[in-house]
Amino acid sequence: MGKGRLEAFSDGVIAIIITIMVLEIKVPHGFDLAALRPLIPVFLSYVLSFIFLGIYWNNHHHLLQAVRHVNGRILWANLHLLFWLSLIPFATGWMGENNFAAMPVALYGTVLLLSAIAYFILTRTLISYHGSDSTLVIAVGRDFKGKISVVFYAVAIPLAFVNSWFACILYVLVAVMWLIPDRRIEKTLTL
Repeated sequence: MGKGRLEAFSDGVIAIIITIMVLEIKVPHGFDLAALRPLIPVFLSYVLSFIFLGIYWNNHHHLLQAVRHVNGRILWANLHLLFWLSLIPFATGWMGENNFAAMPVALYGTVLLLSAIAYFILTRTLISYHGSDSTLVIAVGRDFKGKISVVFYAVAIPLAFVNSWFACILYVLVAVMWLIPDRRIEKTLTL
């Protein structure tokens, strides 16, 4: 089957996830800048999550450009990814509302870790379906950034109980690493 519906559905779900996150930011009751101060952790967690969702949306788009068709296993692998991404608003809100306390920061990292694993599963399912000589295999390559991201998340989760800010720094490092454009798929498709 074609991939169009999968792409459209995924785009819609990610758009809804972002909408839910921004709606969770409550308007302060005060009218001066001091009223915004309690919202700083909420806003910072929102910005980080918005960036992560943007990274997933961008990479998901590029990933699907390298394939022609999907099957039932791919649809389920994609839903698995969307499930974990749909938990980002909850984890984001809990982390921001509690000023980056240890348990919410660890849960946030757990959701990011499971999202990364789900993305890896989706990638491997697509590769399995399209074959080891497909454009996708060439484009994905060794996937160093994907693997190091999982390591950073796995380290950050227990680190959150030692120092939640250091865990957040690891999350930010992963986001920065992915903000640097990854042109592997674009280069492979233009060859």
